[in-house]
Amino acid sequence: MAQTSTKSLTDIRRDLHEHAEAGWKEFRTTALVAEELEERGFEVSLGPGAVDPDERLGVPSDEEIAAAVERAREEGAPEEYLDRMEGITGAVAVKTYGDGSGPVVGVRVDMDALERSEATDDDHRPAREGFASVHPDEMHACAHDGHTAIGLGIARRLDEEGGFDGTLKLFFQPAEEGGRGGKPMSETDHLADVEYMLALHLGLGKETGTVVASYERPLANAKVDVTYEGEPAHAGGEPNAGRNALQAASTAIQNLYGIPRHADGPTRINVGQVHSPNPQNIIAERATMRVEVRGRTAELNEYMLDEAHRVVDAAADMHDVDVTTSLYGKTTTFVGDEDLVDTVGEAAGRVDGVTEVVDHQDFGGSEDASFLIRRVQEQGGKGIYLGIGASNVAGHHTAYFDIDEDALDIGVGAVVETLASL
Repeated sequence: MAQTSTKSLTDIRRDLHEHAEAGWKEFRTTALVAEELEERGFEVSLGPGAVDPDERLGVPSDEEIAAAVERAREEGAPEEYLDRMEGITGAVAVKTYGDGSGPVVGVRVDMDALERSEATDDDHRPAREGFASVHPDEMHACAHDGHTAIGLGIARRLDEEGGFDGTLKLFFQPAEEGGRGGKPMSETDHLADVEYMLALHLGLGKETGTVVASYERPLANAKVDVTYEGEPAHAGGEPNAGRNALQAASTAIQNLYGIPRHADGPTRINVGQVHSPNPQNIIAERATMRVEVRGRTAELNEYMLDEAHRVVDAAADMHDVDVTTSLYGKTTTFVGDEDLVDTVGEAAGRVDGVTEVVDHQDFGGSEDASFLIRRVQEQGGKGIYLGIGASNVAGHHTAYFDIDEDALDIGVGAVVETLASL
């Protein structure tokens, strides 16, 4: 019997929280999900069968991937599924219910944790109750552990109660953080016949019992890694012989924040990481940074990305250093389909525990489920991004983030009721 199938959704969520896995390292999570769903009669595609390997962004080194696989093995991931993943995480599970006469519906849930440390004091419930992350610098600070549990809960509820005569495709997506996994999953043939795509998120500042039928208009986003390489020299004895990579990076940072904002809508820029490990008496020969741009539309995001590349290249020319860039992650934007908003809102209102339904709300941040939703919409289908309030006690991405686990059943109910209404 599958390791997860006898556990409650709360227990599954807590187990995943304790064994948090960052993007493209979710081997244990993927394996446990696949094991239970195959036991339930789903056809499960894993790794290179679930995402386009060539479209992956921000992939860790081979050494990091190998270490993550070994850690998953040591922590009880079924060997069969680790082998089938071929070093790539992600799963797509497909099952036809009833007479199959209904639509093909995709449900996307993300699985990855953040690369940050979790609070360890008793003010933080996971630490106090013994399910805080055991992995340094990896924490479920954005509720993806709960999303994964909801994905399994949807399969369980349909198996137990029925109510849907169609084909369900569960997309367990890796590497949402940084916008790295949505595009490679959206490029697969699994979406070719999907008529409806539902994505979901817990929390987002809403109290348990509140459902947002359609979060929409997330900012399109791109993240770029930049490396400057110059020439070292003694900073006191022969500074003129060096070519200062750190000075180029500093010039770029200053000018990136000076990119003109656009009249057509909101745009954003941020430099979130800068590294130049170098003694103080040597002209820096190498400096790296990660730049993030956003725009209200995909076109505005491209404007910011083009301008960022212009600034980065100009700084290299100014300081006579070499520069290379690589795309770390990317998202786009979308608007929920109005008739699907109505369907989801009415369905959510019938779920036990739901006290308020909000039809529309702008998302504010960025989300790479956008690629899956947009792909389905471009094919003539409909898509939506559903919010499930979870009374999170601290902000997303913080060390004290946690959710009200009563929201898990509400999330399952909202999706299953929607499926029954399509």
